[in-house]
Amino acid sequence: MRTYDFSPLYRSFVGFDRMANLIDAASQSSATNQAYPPYNVVRVDEDSYKIEMAVAGFDNDDIEIESHENVLSIIARREGSADNDGVEYLHRGIAERGFERRFQLADHVIVKNAELRNGLLTISLKRELPEALKPRKIAVHYGNLIEAKPSGKSKAA
Repeated sequence: MRTYDFSPLYRSFVGFDRMANLIDAASQSSATNQAYPPYNVVRVDEDSYKIEMAVAGFDNDDIEIESHENVLSIIARREGSADNDGVEYLHRGIAERGFERRFQLADHVIVKNAELRNGLLTISLKRELPEALKPRKIAVHYGNLIEAKPSGKSKAA
């Protein structure tokens, strides 16, 4: 496994410590990251994303989705096990085992909705910046700026 030194990020970017930590953590955990279930991350437009996850064999009641502190967690558990249905499988290629998958979301990204259709779980995400963070135009006035001065009047005792 190749390791990378992200210390230049800490020296060059002021205030981006969290991003550098996320990159560092992602590079260290990518080797241990599970491949199940398979998923896609789709950029729909500038502020909209979708996560598509193949969850064959799971029902709506088997899947729990939670968003907390910029972490999206998808947890699936099977209540009834297919092992107990008395069927003899000659080949079992559909993995119906439970899983837990976490996604780190950027600031101001919220979950809009989730849909399960034909074994594909689709989670729609949207970045919604607060008004205070949106770009705004500042009017430039021609002429001299007049500074407000204190009145300077004080009562003599």
